[in-house]
Parts: sequence; structure tokens; C-alpha cells
Amino acid sequence: MTEPVVLPVKSVRNPRDLGGYIGFGGHKIKSHRLLRTGNISKIILKDEKFLLDYGLTKIIDLRSPAECKANPDQNIPGVDHYEFPLSVDDNTGGNGLDMSIEFEQYRHNQYAGFYTMCQRYHDHVSNKFAQNSIHQIVSLIAKTTHGSVLYHCSEGKDRTGLVTVILLYILGVDLETIRQDYLYSNLMLNDYRKVRDEQFKRAGENDKFRANMRILGSVANAYIDTSLITINENYGDIDSYIDKQLGIDEQMQEKIRENYLEK
Repeated sequence: MTEPVVLPVKSVRNPRDLGGYIGFGGHKIKSHRLLRTGNISKIILKDEKFLLDYGLTKIIDLRSPAECKANPDQNIPGVDHYEFPLSVDDNTGGNGLDMSIEFEQYRHNQYAGFYTMCQRYHDHVSNKFAQNSIHQIVSLIAKTTHGSVLYHCSEGKDRTGLVTVILLYILGVDLETIRQDYLYSNLMLNDYRKVRDEQFKRAGENDKFRANMRILGSVANAYIDTSLITINENYGDIDSYIDKQLGIDEQMQEKIRENYLEK
């Protein structure tokens, strides 16, 4: 696998460029074109300047309306901003949503977070609302002929991870490389999980709760497999899913390959 391109952006979690991966016909994905990150609401001026110099022209926010309202993306001059949430509900628990029932489950069942994550991955590929949003995201990306498109959620691992799986697959990257790129978020978020765990420990949370928070702050083979198995069992295969369920036909896929693969 080609080593992921990590961007030197310190105020944004999990910042990466998809450039360099090998796609259809042995052609590399262009650099400075597709960027995946976490939340950019706290981006500092130095990092903002780096992204502008890097070619940033569009930002796509995958977060729920509640997340966007609580921590809105900063307005970057000259950059178009779009919101295409994969869910209308905020299930992060960090924006005023009452998560007391879930938190009690996390304190008593160390596997509750695992089942929660699997359910989210199932829903993000099977829910019509999410499917429509992914169509709009990919359609916008297909129409972008120059500059960098940055798409993000909160931590840049789950919703961003799923969109990345779809994009890399359309571009012809092999599934094992796609999986490894997805799993790379764990390395990128090590410090984030450490800080959160220390906060929960100081707050007096028990070991099971803290274990669940680590699960919720991580990616896993089981999660991406949940999405892929759901696709295969319900829609035939990923090609059929992309075409029939997401409405991303061969013409749009070819446009993406034309715009984002080196000649």
C-alpha cells in the first residue's frame, strides 16, 4: 500500500490527501485534489493559509445539522461551503443531545459501543437519506475540474471514511488498499483518544465506559465489513450499489476518473 499523505495541519484532526494511490490502469490519483479531514471549526490561520495555498476551493461538511450549528465550520475566504449530512440526527453526544440512556449502557456493557458503531455503518449505507447525500457529494466532486475538495465529518473516520471508500473504489483503487486507508485513522487519532480517556478518567467514569469511548473513537475492520456485507446482501455488490442505490452511473464515474486520475 502507498503510504497515506498526511497534511501538516495541526488544528484539524486526521488531515490527509488521497493523492498517490494507484487506480484504474495503473494511474495515480492526483495530489492536491481530494482531501479528507475531521472537524475544521477550530482551524487556525496558519493551517487555513496552508490549505488555501494547497489549492482548497470547496469544503463539504458531512456532519448533522446539530453538529454544524454547535461547531460551525469557519468561513474561509474564496472557498465554497456545502452541507450534505449523512444523517439528520446527531449521534455524537457532544452537542446537547441527551445521551443519558446510552451512557448508562456504556457504563454497564463494555460491548455496547461496538454494537452502536456497527449499526451506524449499516444505516449509513442502507438509509435513503444517507444514500441521497452521498450521491450529491460524489456529483459535486465529479463536477469539480480544478482545485482541492475537502470533505469532513467530526473526527474524519466514519462518515468521511465511508465517502472515501466509495470514491477510492470508483477511482479503481483495490479494496485492500481502501481498507488500509480506512484503518489508518486509528493511528491518526491516537492522541485524540488519549486526551479524551484522561478526561473521562478524571471525571470518574468506570473502565467499561472508557472502553466504549475508545471504541467510539476508533475504526475497525468489523465496521467497514458491516457496510460491505450490508451492501452485498441487500444490493448484490458494491458496483450495483453505487449505480442503482447511489445513482452514480458509469458516465459520472468516468468523469471522476477523468478529473482525478493522472494521465
